[in-house]
Amino acid sequence: MKEMSSVSSPIKICLAGVTGWVGRALLMEIINSEDLEIVSAVSRSGAGKSLQEVFNVGADIIIDGSVKEALAKDCDVLIDYTSPKVVKENVLYAISKNVNVVIGTSGLTEDDFEEIKLVALKNEVGVLAAGNFAITAVLVEHFAEIAARFIPQWEIIDYAPDRKPDAPSGTTRELAFRLSKIRKPYIEHPIDETIGDKSSRGATVNEMQIHSVRLPGFVSSFEIIFGLANERLMMRHDSGNGAEPYVQGTLLVREM
Repeated sequence: MKEMSSVSSPIKICLAGVTGWVGRALLMEIINSEDLEIVSAVSRSGAGKSLQEVFNVGADIIIDGSVKEALAKDCDVLIDYTSPKVVKENVLYAISKNVNVVIGTSGLTEDDFEEIKLVALKNEVGVLAAGNFAITAVLVEHFAEIAARFIPQWEIIDYAPDRKPDAPSGTTRELAFRLSKIRKPYIEHPIDETIGDKSSRGATVNEMQIHSVRLPGFVSSFEIIFGLANERLMMRHDSGNGAEPYVQGTLLVREM
């Protein structure tokens, strides 16, 4: 991310997904911040209405139906909390307009991130993406990297509500990618030689197994289990019903 926090004028924000779970809470934080300014917002369901009308806040800004419309207004950063179907298009368009991007939407693949990275470098634009902006989720990923240096076997479990369209989650795919840079896990019995339905062993991502559970009652959780003879190490992150962890993690970007 380009250095922007040192300037005296507020950072101009375009918030895509403003009527979503995280978007709503993030909007209020931006409005109440002295160093951030909301200049445009995106929501398909709220398009054509003002922020005042939808949220009863002072910002008299008309919500746009697409990022392309919203970025017609001058801004410094696009924060995207939309959907896997449109996030890549949104990000690439923002980069083409020389707008920095914070990606809070899951669903992008490693190939997507590589493409975005190359375009961002070419345009000298900052892009920051996290599978999960909650600080406790980031800590689990960090501690798991340490554990993987000492324990050669592990598997990952991904929990989310039944309405979540992508699987495995962006958080667990990011975890798998980070762990793959440490080592590949040892698998005693090859997955392809599983007797029965080998899909019951989960999805193979970066040569490690991820098991995705999609049921009502979950918000967003993931677990990594390390195993050695006669002992186990389990690390788990659970999200509550509030969006605050994602909001606070997203806002930390301005300090980078």
